[in-house]
Amino acid sequence: MSGALKEVRNRIKSVQSTQQITKAMKMVSAAKLRRAQDAITQMRPYAQKLQEMLSNIVSNSDGEVSMELAAERTVEKALIIVVTSDRGLCGGYNSNLIKLTKQVIKEKYAAQHSKGNVQVLPIGKKAFEHFTKNGYKVVPQFWELFTGLSFEKVQAAARYAMEAFANKEIDAVELVYSEFKNAATQQYIAEQFLPVPKVTNAGSTKKSDFIFEPGKEVLVAELMPKILNTQLYKAVLDGNASEHGARMTAMDKASDNANELLKSLKISYNRARQAAITTELTEIVSGAAALKG
Repeated sequence: MSGALKEVRNRIKSVQSTQQITKAMKMVSAAKLRRAQDAITQMRPYAQKLQEMLSNIVSNSDGEVSMELAAERTVEKALIIVVTSDRGLCGGYNSNLIKLTKQVIKEKYAAQHSKGNVQVLPIGKKAFEHFTKNGYKVVPQFWELFTGLSFEKVQAAARYAMEAFANKEIDAVELVYSEFKNAATQQYIAEQFLPVPKVTNAGSTKKSDFIFEPGKEVLVAELMPKILNTQLYKAVLDGNASEHGARMTAMDKASDNANELLKSLKISYNRARQAAITTELTEIVSGAAALKG
C-alpha cells in the first residue's frame, strides 16, 4: 500500500507544480492583453473609417480613375494571408484559424489549389509550421513579424501582397485572422484583401460626396497602399490581442481543472492512507492475539 500512497503523492506534487505554471502564465497573458487591447482599441476606429472611405471611392469611381489594386479579374492564382500566434497553450485559437484557412481554400480556391496556384503567407510560427509541414506553397519571409511587432514589419508583408497583385502574379488575396471582442471571445474572420472590395449599398445609388485635393487619381494612387497597410496592421493587432485573451482564458480553465484534479487525488490519497492504517492495525491486533494464544 505504501507504493500506492507514494504514487498518489507524486501525482499531487506534479499537478500542484503544473498549476503554479498555469497561474503564472495567466497573469503574464493578462498583463500583455491589457497592452494589446489598448493598441487595437485605439487603432480600430481609424482603420475602419479608412476602409469605409476606400471602399466608397472604389465603388463610385465608375472607371474615372485607374485603380490597379481594385481591378477584378479571373482568379488563376490566389494568396491567403493567415495570422496565428508564435506559441501554443491558447486553447483552440491557432487550430481554428488554420481550419478556417483550409476552409477558404476548399470553398473558394479548390481548382487553383489542385493546380498548385494557391500560396499561404503565414504571420506567426504556428501557421508557418503547419502549412510548411503539410506541403502547402508557403511565403516564408514574414512569419516572424510578432518578434518586435511594428507597423514597418507589417507594411513589408502588405507591400509584398500588393506588388504581387499589381504585377498580376496573384489575382486575389484573402486575409484570415481573429477579431478581438473580449478576453473570452474571438471572432474568426476571412475577408477579401485584394482586389479592394466594393461597398454593397443595397437600394442606394447615391455617390459619396468626397472633395479631392490634389486630383482624384493622384490621391487614390497615394492613399490606397497606405490604407491597405493599415488594414493588415489592424488584423495583426487584432490577432495579437486575441492570442493573449485566448491564452489567459485557457490558463484560467487549466488552473480550475487542476483544482478539481487535486481534490480527486487528495480523496484517493486519504482513502489509500486509511486503508494502509487499517491494514497495519489489523496486523498488530492479529499478532497480539497470536502471542496471547
